[in-house]
Amino acid sequence: MNACGHLVELARELAVAEPTPRQFLYRLGARAAGIRRGPVGYLDLARGGRNIFPGGREGDGVAPQLDDDTGGQIRHFAGIVAASVRVGAGAASWLSVHVGRDAENSADGRMTDAAASFSRQLLSGDLAVADAPDWIARHVCE
Repeated sequence: MNACGHLVELARELAVAEPTPRQFLYRLGARAAGIRRGPVGYLDLARGGRNIFPGGREGDGVAPQLDDDTGGQIRHFAGIVAASVRVGAGAASWLSVHVGRDAENSADGRMTDAAASFSRQLLSGDLAVADAPDWIARHVCE
């Protein structure tokens, strides 16, 4: 299974426990990018997290418009999710563009937009946690 498939499976596993959207986003960030809870999580974010599900020879399974061919796009998605639940999706996007230097019209910029949209929809209640795995499969994976 590729990295994106692993992310979808992780989201399914996490959703089964019926967490709140905030709990789900924290757990997804931790388990898919190594972003810990509490103040130390900000250090993890500043370091860019870790590739828990790196792309391999078969690729990472990310949709072509979101794929920068680095094998780290799942970490990128989960990192933006983790940042969004801490500082808000708008601030996470701004930081990605202006601090992380991810050009808005690049694969990284589009991945940032996808992760921020995902987080916003969950936190606003427009997307149910139970539907989150399918959203990832449709919007992030190829």
